Amino acid sequence: MQVFNVEGMSCGHCVRAITQAVQAKDPAASVRVDLAAKEVGVESALSADQVIALISEEGYGVKLA
Repeated sequence: MQVFNVEGMSCGHCVRAITQAVQAKDPAASVRVDLAAKEVGVESALSADQVIALISEEGYGVKLA
């Protein structure tokens, strides 16, 4: 699982937006969001750079943890 630090997440809408963005490119992806820790864990065939790009497109600051 790849873990990313994501800035700007605050609610269920954020969780849904990030999850849907990743799963749109990899429907089999597992996405775990921890709002309190500002972390997103992704189990996917996508590369870290691809996941970062997808989360960034949703308007969040993101980097590998």
